[in-house]
Amino acid sequence: MLPSARTGLWWGLLGVAAFSFTVPFTRVAVEGGGMSPLFVGCARAVVAALLAAAALALTRQRLPGGVQWLRLAVVAGGVVAGFPLLTSFALTTTPASHGAVVIGLLPAATAVMAVVRGRERPPASFWAMAAVGAVAAVVFAALQGGGFGGLHWSDLLLFGAVVAAAVGYAEGGLLARELGAWQTVSWALVLSAPLMTALTVASMVQRPPTGTPVEWAAFAYLAVVSMFLGFFAWYRGLGIGPMARVSQIQLTQPVMSICWAALLLGERLTWPTVLGGVAVILCAGVAVRARLGQATVPGRG
Repeated sequence: MLPSARTGLWWGLLGVAAFSFTVPFTRVAVEGGGMSPLFVGCARAVVAALLAAAALALTRQRLPGGVQWLRLAVVAGGVVAGFPLLTSFALTTTPASHGAVVIGLLPAATAVMAVVRGRERPPASFWAMAAVGAVAAVVFAALQGGGFGGLHWSDLLLFGAVVAAAVGYAEGGLLARELGAWQTVSWALVLSAPLMTALTVASMVQRPPTGTPVEWAAFAYLAVVSMFLGFFAWYRGLGIGPMARVSQIQLTQPVMSICWAALLLGERLTWPTVLGGVAVILCAGVAVRARLGQATVPGRG
């Protein structure tokens, strides 16, 4: 029996919940100065690649073929290298709550890439609510982050991370229909392992990593969950699709991330932020319900 659209949404929500800790835990890992942003961005991919290689070997997965390797390289460039590295460097100078702005823009960017790459055609009502949701998410995160007040290099890095992740998510969602959800991220990690290992070694030579137990625990989460296990659920959800709709679940991620930043990092949480979070969640709910009862999954009838 083919999975329903609602099943894809639930898998997507599980992945988003796992990813919601990424920004605050990246901030924890880099703010002490013992771990360089290059080390945090690359070494977590190396750890995840070791787990991925073990899982692929133990289950005797077949090798991807031909053009699938090129598509896996796109996934790896977006979500294994691009997003982690760009956000790690950005979060050395910007609070986690401000960094969560990137998550507010990511659903809309992923929806655009799903349309371009996956040939999905959401209705006008979906696009309207996706646009409102993106604006609400950005305003919400900006309230907690103190506003933009001018464009800084860290903001440019965050915008670059949005583009990288959106491309990687869309291509990974398509590949998940061919290779499987966890297999897609696993092969992408293995493919990127040589480069990420070389960069990790270079970062360790430049600055040997040190950290408190809390900082190492944050790094462990980034490696095991943010870079590996979280993608099991996320690519499963995108693979079931429709990707443009499932991607809007990410509108709840800045809400969760900023709440975690308040609880774990002591960043200020105000009533306007709480109300903004409610608005973001409502927008996400309306967007994902657009045509929910009539949607068909591309390539699945």
